Amino acid sequence: MEQIVWVWNYMKGRRAVFMCGLFLTLVTSAMRVINPMLGLKIIDEVIIPRNTAPLIPLLVTMMIVQLVRLGLNYLMIILMEIASTDVMTRIRHDMYETVQWQDYRFLGLFPTGNLMTRMTQDLDRLRHTVAWVSYQFIGAIALFISTFTFYMIINWKLALCLVAVTPFILYISRRFIRKIRPRFMLLRQKLTDLGTAVTENIDGNRVVRAFAREEYEKEKVEKHNSQFRDISCENALISAKYQPFLETASQFLMVIMLVVGGFFLIREWMTPGEYMAFSSLTWALSMPMWMLGPLLADLERYTSAGQMIREVVESPKGISDISGAVELAHRPKGKIEFRDIKLTINETAILQDINFTAEAGSTIGILGSTGSGKTSLVNLLARFYEPDYGAVLLDGEDIRRYTLSSLRRNIGLAMQDVFLFSDSVKGNISYGRPEMDDETIQKRAVQADADSFVSCMSGGYNTLVGERGVGISGGQRQRIALARALATEPAILVLDDTTSAVDSETEQFIQEQLEKLDFSCTKIIIAQRISSFRKADLILVMDKGRIIERGTHSELLEKKGFYHHIWTLQYNAGIEAMEGK
Repeated sequence: MEQIVWVWNYMKGRRAVFMCGLFLTLVTSAMRVINPMLGLKIIDEVIIPRNTAPLIPLLVTMMIVQLVRLGLNYLMIILMEIASTDVMTRIRHDMYETVQWQDYRFLGLFPTGNLMTRMTQDLDRLRHTVAWVSYQFIGAIALFISTFTFYMIINWKLALCLVAVTPFILYISRRFIRKIRPRFMLLRQKLTDLGTAVTENIDGNRVVRAFAREEYEKEKVEKHNSQFRDISCENALISAKYQPFLETASQFLMVIMLVVGGFFLIREWMTPGEYMAFSSLTWALSMPMWMLGPLLADLERYTSAGQMIREVVESPKGISDISGAVELAHRPKGKIEFRDIKLTINETAILQDINFTAEAGSTIGILGSTGSGKTSLVNLLARFYEPDYGAVLLDGEDIRRYTLSSLRRNIGLAMQDVFLFSDSVKGNISYGRPEMDDETIQKRAVQADADSFVSCMSGGYNTLVGERGVGISGGQRQRIALARALATEPAILVLDDTTSAVDSETEQFIQEQLEKLDFSCTKIIIAQRISSFRKADLILVMDKGRIIERGTHSELLEKKGFYHHIWTLQYNAGIEAMEGK
């Protein structure tokens, strides 16, 4: 019932269409008893008394009833398809919007393959339930009730004999539901595991091949595939176990009709026309009983799929605009302040006691070992995470005061995990500003030192790059990502290991270009190579989520701490030489 109410809420605007479809289902199901009633009259009032006068009108009426019923049935199918497709579209929209507004914690709980299965196969099951199972279920009930009512009017004793098997069928159906419900939930989980394994294998195809792990991945996918097959077969066996009982009970109606109905006919407790009407509608009692098993199985599939969909749709938004959030009406100056920041993810302390200020237009360098919290720090700036304590300020205002869209439009990100869309080089660079002209695109590519290799491509800036940039090197992908970040002319530019895959000469050229940008911005540079931010106004050294050292390049060298140690390892120079530099 809870699932039905949930879907009903999504039918807003289409409820009249859906209810009209169900109403037509009731009408067309009830109309099935009209022709047997007319057939009764033909036998009792035309054939037996040999009175041919009403024959033609009765036959014409039977034909008209059949044509009207088929027409209404066709209209009903169209209405149900419209309602179900609209529901599916709205739910998919809400699922996608929910995912878009979630933070990284949510994406850690729902892998890509998991989400794709929910947004495709689960939604298709839901559409199938609304469009087909619902009207089949309602139609079966309406057909049973209308037929039973017709039977009771004609001969109530024979009607009661025919429905005597109904309690037995209901008992079998109840046993079947209790048995199959947890099995469908398990089957749905196995399908999710299979989808996740396949998606990860495709996304990580190059890594798989690089380590010659094709056979291992093949076995892993085959394992999930086999588990899904086994559960599917077990569910089919359960259905096969109960279905014969339902079919036998429904077919037993024919035996009752032949024995009891024949007895009534011999004793003249019913006319030949009435016997014919009973016989012609026996299927109308048996078919709903026979269909009960498959329909209940489909409803259980819908229940399991609906639960999976609701887990996503009803997930609380990790990060959203607070009440009263305002748009950044103008380009911010770019002054950044991290004040008493503390961040915990999955009960693990990621950042603690983070305090620093970056003046507008300054350059901040961040150095630290892997896992020290460097990337998490800039993720707070773009509000991919929310701090457990403290605040991040932009030009003296808490960034939560601004809408997410307006805040992020003023932050240019070139992250270490480069993602390029299956689009042209031009399309990837202008992703944040689709209206950008070709001259500006090339200008930003030159500043990122991407023009040098893009111009040599067969299609130039119109060259299509594969998914995730397949076909170009890691350094080239990083430079296109940098050009994409520069193209938005952000007030804050964040470079997270953006030049880790380029050579020293290219890195030096990019640094020179960043120093003479034609727009002012505050730069935050995260890198493992000190050369990437040697001239920074402030360098932060992080370890285990804390800032352990801060200062300029020369100040940090004089402290002879962690920064000094890294400098020594990277440049293999003596202390005197380093201090002289």
